[in-house]
Amino acid sequence: MEAIAYFSLGLFIQIFSLFRSKEQKILYRFKNKTYPNVLISSQLNLKNLVFFFLYFSIFNLALAQSGEESGQIRFKADSLKQLYYSTGEKNLDYLNSLIEFEANPDSLLKYGEIYLEKALEGSLDNHIASANIMLGYAYKFKGDLSKALEYFFESLKYAQKSGSMRAQGRSYITIADTYSASENSQNASIYYRKSIEILEQESDSISLGSAIFNAGDEYLKMGKLDSALSFVERAQLIFEAINFEIGEAYCLGNLGMILAEYGDKLTSEKRINQAIEILEKYHEYYPISDYLNYMSNIYLDKRDRQTALGYAQRSLDLASKYGLKDQISEANLLLSVIYEQLNNPAKALEFYKKHIQYRDSVKNIQAVQEMANLRTDYEVSQKQAEVDLLESEATIATLRAKRQTMVLYGVVVVLLLVALLAIGAYRRFKFEKETNKIIEEEKNRSEELLLNILPEEIADELKLYGKVKAHRFNSATVLFTDFKSFSSMAEEISPEQLVESIDYYFKEFDVITDKYGLEKIKTIGDSYMCAGGLPTETERHAFDVVKAGKEMMDFIKKPKPEGIVQFEMRIGIHTGPIVAGIVGVKKWQYDIWGDTVNIASRMESNSEEGKINISGTTYEIIKDEFECEYRGSIEIKNRGIWEMYFLKG
Repeated sequence: MEAIAYFSLGLFIQIFSLFRSKEQKILYRFKNKTYPNVLISSQLNLKNLVFFFLYFSIFNLALAQSGEESGQIRFKADSLKQLYYSTGEKNLDYLNSLIEFEANPDSLLKYGEIYLEKALEGSLDNHIASANIMLGYAYKFKGDLSKALEYFFESLKYAQKSGSMRAQGRSYITIADTYSASENSQNASIYYRKSIEILEQESDSISLGSAIFNAGDEYLKMGKLDSALSFVERAQLIFEAINFEIGEAYCLGNLGMILAEYGDKLTSEKRINQAIEILEKYHEYYPISDYLNYMSNIYLDKRDRQTALGYAQRSLDLASKYGLKDQISEANLLLSVIYEQLNNPAKALEFYKKHIQYRDSVKNIQAVQEMANLRTDYEVSQKQAEVDLLESEATIATLRAKRQTMVLYGVVVVLLLVALLAIGAYRRFKFEKETNKIIEEEKNRSEELLLNILPEEIADELKLYGKVKAHRFNSATVLFTDFKSFSSMAEEISPEQLVESIDYYFKEFDVITDKYGLEKIKTIGDSYMCAGGLPTETERHAFDVVKAGKEMMDFIKKPKPEGIVQFEMRIGIHTGPIVAGIVGVKKWQYDIWGDTVNIASRMESNSEEGKINISGTTYEIIKDEFECEYRGSIEIKNRGIWEMYFLKG
């Protein structure tokens, strides 16, 4: 009986370890937000549950003795796949549990598609929601955040259909995590709050505390310190109540950063050090190094350079000890800046060299190889030149005799040719002069055409290198226009009148765009698209685009000459990061890409005739100079909820 009791206890520990072991790592990973908080469904039948116990109690014990946690997680992922197939591919709970242990995006994509197909066949809404989450994480790990969001929103739809509050809370968190990863803190905080409202009705304290913590982290990113402090303190109380120590550590770390922003140096350091002490017990060195770098930056901004120096040096020591590559590079760069401000250029240069050396170590290896190849090519060419010289010396004697004979005949021929050459030279000189003039005129014409198609900086880069690299701009403002009832009006008037009218409007738009230093991107039918803040970054691009939008709208409302169609127009404006460049080898066009372009287009389609609709992001920048009317938070397709404003005046 005693043996049976111990065996039963061992089974219980194994299954509890499988279900909840990842909680000790905080499944949300807080700052990194890597994994969802997924528990195996309670729908496992008794037969499968016993098989599950026996399977893991035997093999998981051997792995535990080896002390390889990553091996255990890999083993559990493979075991779940085997369990799924061994039960005749009928039990979807094993695939549901796979989300927790599988981090390979290709494997997640493969089994997510199997999972979704089986769930749709059975019309199992809860499993359909989970399958979409699995596919969403596959694309998120691949870096395709837009595709991941589509699956997470689909998951939310089926979670709401199933009526499961926990499934809805999980879907909201995945959406919020993805917005956070794309640096859209505004949307991330909105969806974290939605998840909190639902999780407050459940008994999952870790999920609730994690969602609250992440919401506070987003408010910290946005500089809303009071909100950040409120949320993090609330999460801390939840983790303290359930004695979840690693959760308390993250809360202490963020509290330290918030208090540092408030200027409370003493308490801030105390909280950070408490967090570090706990995180070291769990071997969580990555966040420790990040906290130290963050503190260093805060005190550097406050011109407390000695305190900043201490934090940066601690971060470098820790990152070097545990091989945290990004943190080593960042800490070296930070130390370089600090020493430069301390008027110690030698030290600053030393750390900057280490930053560059570490960051570009792989590139340096490639460069060395390329230099070695260049040297080899040079030496081969030198040897070839020596061989050619020897061969030429051997033939000189023979050639000399023949040359003497030819000279006599050559002199006669040359005398005849001199006269002809003199005449030809004069004619050629005259021809080249005229040709060069034509070439110069064509060259100037080509330059004008190229500058009419591309910005000057891009044109110069294209002429110099034969291609243009894509450039990322952290902040640019995009404007879209659209004429009301254009399609129906196009059927009522002649094509000539339609083109003449569009040309009339767009010529004036070009003048306005040039006036405010904006870049015309393209026209698409009756839509005009331009952007500010590129190809040269400017600080007031949002203001310039808004001014241009107002002038365009004023021009539209003025009376038009006879024969010009009087249109009504909508305008949409949004500010955010974009990527710009040219594509293809024919008919070059300077274009921009990114979520900012899509959202600007949504701002236009959600506008009204005669009005300029701007996003909350643009509003926060220009609100002190332009009067706006708040429209509320409006949901746009596949982009979540956005605050919108109408520009007044």
